[in-house]
Amino acid sequence: MSVQSAAADVDVDLRQLFASLARNWLRIVVVVLVVTGLAFAFASLATRHYKAETQVEIAPRESVYTRPASNNNDTDKPILDEQGVATQVQIISSNEILKQVAQKLGLEKLPEFDEALDMSPLSRALVLVGLKSDPMEIPTEERVLKKMHEKLNVYGVEKTRIIAIEFSSEDPKLAAAIPDAIAAAYIAGQGAAKLESNNAAADFLAPEIADLQQQVKTAEAKVAAYRSQSDLLMGGNNSVLATQQLSELSSELSKVRANRAAAEATADGVRRALQNGGSLDAVPEVLSSDLIQRLRERQVELRSNIADLSTTLLGNHPRIRALKSQLADLDAQIRSEAQKIMKGLLMQAETAKARENQLVADVNTLKAASAQAGEQQVDLDALQRDATAKRQQLELYLTNYREAASRQDRNYLPVDARIASKASVPSEAYFPKVGPIVGAAFAASLLIMAIVTLLRELFSGRAMRPATGSRFERIDEVAMPHVAQAPDRVAMPAVRAEPAIPQDSVVRQEMGDRLAEAEAELHTATMPYRAEATDRGAMPDAATTEQTVAEPEPVRSTLGEIDIEKAAEKLIASGAARAIFVSPEGDEAAASAILVAREVADAGLRVLLLDLTASGAASRPMLDSGLFPGITNLLASEAQFSDVIHADLYSDCHVIPVGTADPVRAMRAADRLPIIMQSLTTAYDLVVVECGPADAQGIGRLAGDATEVFLSMLEPDDEVTQAAVRLIENGYPDLTLVTPLGHEPPGNPVPGRRTAAA
Repeated sequence: MSVQSAAADVDVDLRQLFASLARNWLRIVVVVLVVTGLAFAFASLATRHYKAETQVEIAPRESVYTRPASNNNDTDKPILDEQGVATQVQIISSNEILKQVAQKLGLEKLPEFDEALDMSPLSRALVLVGLKSDPMEIPTEERVLKKMHEKLNVYGVEKTRIIAIEFSSEDPKLAAAIPDAIAAAYIAGQGAAKLESNNAAADFLAPEIADLQQQVKTAEAKVAAYRSQSDLLMGGNNSVLATQQLSELSSELSKVRANRAAAEATADGVRRALQNGGSLDAVPEVLSSDLIQRLRERQVELRSNIADLSTTLLGNHPRIRALKSQLADLDAQIRSEAQKIMKGLLMQAETAKARENQLVADVNTLKAASAQAGEQQVDLDALQRDATAKRQQLELYLTNYREAASRQDRNYLPVDARIASKASVPSEAYFPKVGPIVGAAFAASLLIMAIVTLLRELFSGRAMRPATGSRFERIDEVAMPHVAQAPDRVAMPAVRAEPAIPQDSVVRQEMGDRLAEAEAELHTATMPYRAEATDRGAMPDAATTEQTVAEPEPVRSTLGEIDIEKAAEKLIASGAARAIFVSPEGDEAAASAILVAREVADAGLRVLLLDLTASGAASRPMLDSGLFPGITNLLASEAQFSDVIHADLYSDCHVIPVGTADPVRAMRAADRLPIIMQSLTTAYDLVVVECGPADAQGIGRLAGDATEVFLSMLEPDDEVTQAAVRLIENGYPDLTLVTPLGHEPPGNPVPGRRTAAA
């Protein structure tokens, strides 16, 4: 039967659940007050611890007037990044600094830092028996450092370059003195490290400077000697003289070539003009001649006179002919002068060509000299660079050495850290805080007790109620049809001292384990088991029941009568987990359930008999006499499984009697009966239920998987027949008749069976 199917039939009664807090208020209050009192006593008697804090700022302390010139441009750069601050945190909490502080303040003489100085008798006893390590085996210095590390907390303040040093101690003055001493030791250590670095730099630079001075002198001497040997004369612009001369001759050669080309071109133009009879006005050199300019003016004047006379005289007139003759002479003179100019240009071109040839020869000579001078210049430049580099290094070393020597002489080495805030002596202990501890203990104990009370109420099942619309909703349909008719019982007397499940048997020990699991399942009210009937024994709904009663359908039955042995063999062969006995004839017929249960138990199976009769007829013969807690106590949450399960005095069978609780109260929790049945079938191989004169609706909650229904019969009268017919018509066609006739009474011991007294 699945757990999920049963969960739909049961709900949590929140009103009943939270009402348990009011019912158990006294217990809750007592526990809360006890826990709160213990917390107050602990907070009041505990050793007071005080905590103080010193803050160290990591920042440059160098003055702008004393800062080296090379660092003047680095003022905007942070002195340390996040990793750098974390490194300083580790340095502050290092053993070296803590050793200095411990020696300075004499912490090894204080019992707070060396437990070996004042060991309690309990600690000495634990050391003697080997349950605690002997502190004397550890060196004193190591013990003190370990204790200081436990009390010390060094951390960097987020998004700042502030390092906080926290220390806790039983002495408030010591709690303030130790972090201040740690900060002072850290700053002193940083100053010592700077002094050591400065001295090391000065010691290194002094011999290096002397060596560099000699190297610079040698390098510069090599430069001068090489320059004199190579005859490298320097001209303007710091260049070799040969190179400078080559540059000048190249410029002059270019000019000569240009002049020669211009003269040749002009002479060629004049020659073509003279040969072709063209005009000489387009030649600049001809036009620039003063003589030609005067001849041109005279020529213009004669042409003007000829034009004036031509208006009055004929062309053959002597005067006109004379003027024309003069004009022709002027043209001849102009051409003659142009030829002279042409010859001059040719002479100029020849002179330029001769100069060009001479310059080309000089340039070629200077090229060879310049190439040789370039090679020599390369060697000279190499020597010059070496000398320059050594001189620059010497100047740098001299500057650094002077700075280091001056700081060493003046003892001026500012540390890049300062104490931003010194620790103040705390006036209030940080531990223990009486108010918060007592308040937390009160709230926690109250909450825990409330949760425990609610869980206990939930697991007991008292806070469970049938789900709306479930088939367990009606209280009058209980599976104990005759419990309500039982008279009010008196208070339960003293229960037997012997246990319900003897511990001298391996089988019974295993039974106890199973019952413990069954108890847990029953208390887990959120996982109930629905007592759904199988196809043979399912209890119909109310509507279905009414319909069945109104219109019964014929059911075929395999009804047969068997004896006790056959009934036991049938249960063993079928592997049934539940056997429900109905006794229409009353208490006398209940003997069948007892005998069958004992018979199956003798076969080696784990068997339990559940007595649901009103008079306890099925459990009295098995328990001899007396009142014992039973099923009503379990339903009323007055007992647990281990309290209501008892051993049969005459067999290995177990029995749950009716019990001593109020039947009316037990009926209110009747919806838990299917859960109880499921738990019992989990712990036992077979659960035999004696219901007395019950009907089909009464046994519906008890039926489940692998259930056999028996009808106990003493005599085959009409009452038995009618009860059998009703059961068959209401869904139990496999009903079996069993008779106890021919067997010994259930209260007599059977030879070979162990009694409970054993």
